[in-house]
Amino acid sequence: MPKHPRATALWLLIFAAALAWSAIQPLDRLTWLLEVLPALIAFAVLAATHAAFPLTPLAYWLILAHAVILMIGGHYTYAQVPLFNWLRDALDLSRNHYDRLGHLAQGFVPAVVAREILLRRSPLMRGRWLFFIVVCICLAISAVYEFIEWWVALAIGLDAEAFLGLQGDVWDTQTDMFLAMIGAIAALLSLGRRHDRQLRQLDNELQKTAGPSR
Repeated sequence: MPKHPRATALWLLIFAAALAWSAIQPLDRLTWLLEVLPALIAFAVLAATHAAFPLTPLAYWLILAHAVILMIGGHYTYAQVPLFNWLRDALDLSRNHYDRLGHLAQGFVPAVVAREILLRRSPLMRGRWLFFIVVCICLAISAVYEFIEWWVALAIGLDAEAFLGLQGDVWDTQTDMFLAMIGAIAALLSLGRRHDRQLRQLDNELQKTAGPSR
């Protein structure tokens, strides 16, 4: 949640509205719960850390965008999002590609969050090693998510098909992780400078709030 009251109110309004819409008669209730759960966990973590460790506006808005992607996927299931069904038919594609968007976001958004935490809470400096480690973290997150999909499939069997969203692609797991890596690299290349400006601004605001050191 952004630090300024109006931005925070808007963030919360969008999150609540998307969640409420998503929960109304989803295509599959179990899939909805599984897909939306990461967004709810992220919300709880942000609420708990907002005062002690506020993030940059960029990080907060990207997290919100990712949460909305999860909620849309939870409502329709990733294989049945209407806009991407239309794109599939209009472009003669082999599948609904909404899940590909979701896995790009799974790398794009965590890359900014991981970069921020490492720069603020570790000795790492800006440069190649930071870039490499952030990408590795995003790949690890993607791999853990694939593990979770595997465990869910083992636990509930055929009912997990909508959650897995394989759509007949035997290389779906590998493609998902590759897209997360591409998303992480794209975020670091495209948002690094903007992120640095916001980090400096946040640091100045926190120093003013803390007051002069004794």
